[in-house]
Amino acid sequence: MVSLMGHSYMGDTGTFAHTTTGQVKEHSFYPYTDNGGSTLGITGSDFAILAGDTRSVSGFNINTRFAPKVFKIGGDDETGEGAHILLSVVGFAADGNALKERLDAVVKMYKYQHGKRMSVRACAQRLSTILYQKRFFPYYVHAILAGLDEEGKGVLYSYDPVGSYEREQCRAAGSAASLIMPFLDNQVNFKNQYIPGSGEGHALEQKKAEPLPRETVEQIVRDAFTSAVERHIEVGDGLQMAIITERGIEEVFTPLKKD
Repeated sequence: MVSLMGHSYMGDTGTFAHTTTGQVKEHSFYPYTDNGGSTLGITGSDFAILAGDTRSVSGFNINTRFAPKVFKIGGDDETGEGAHILLSVVGFAADGNALKERLDAVVKMYKYQHGKRMSVRACAQRLSTILYQKRFFPYYVHAILAGLDEEGKGVLYSYDPVGSYEREQCRAAGSAASLIMPFLDNQVNFKNQYIPGSGEGHALEQKKAEPLPRETVEQIVRDAFTSAVERHIEVGDGLQMAIITERGIEEVFTPLKKD
């Protein structure tokens, strides 16, 4: 009997006998996967912008080059015409679509039952409840909600998978969030930036984060994704940007690198 790489060869019979045993593998149920991509949101004095790339991946494989991550909520038809709220979801695409459909149904039912549109603030609270209800088997997504408040100012709410949320001026989510968020902190939140000549040492006056013009914000969004595409393989193909104002929702598509 001759040993061949952990097996035994039994003479002239031509049969192999296994002499090694593999490790015991525990069976488990893990229904989630990360389909990549990134989203971001920025608010202004009279507008809010949500944007996301259109790439969907599974590991190193590209599922599709057009998988939108920004959706209209509460529209009058399937095209979303008449919608007044925007939702972006990134993470597990199936959970993102399920969450979008559920929130859209809730907002439409509210309008049907009460004869008026649900406010963005109320919608933000309702989305938190929806996510919290699923906390033991959560939606595997990072959601961002945007719209206009009662005064016509842009509002933005970001969520964790179990419903904790916060109103912010800007937020990035998804695969390239760690690349985009420092850029937004510098360009939008003005973190650790001080006014020259306002004092010395700790007496320096910190630069205040004020709403930026729409044209500036749109350019920041394009720059953020153009840079992220260069550094992250799960981001790319196309940039979907939705701008909500008192006149409605405008959508802009910009091609990105496909490598």
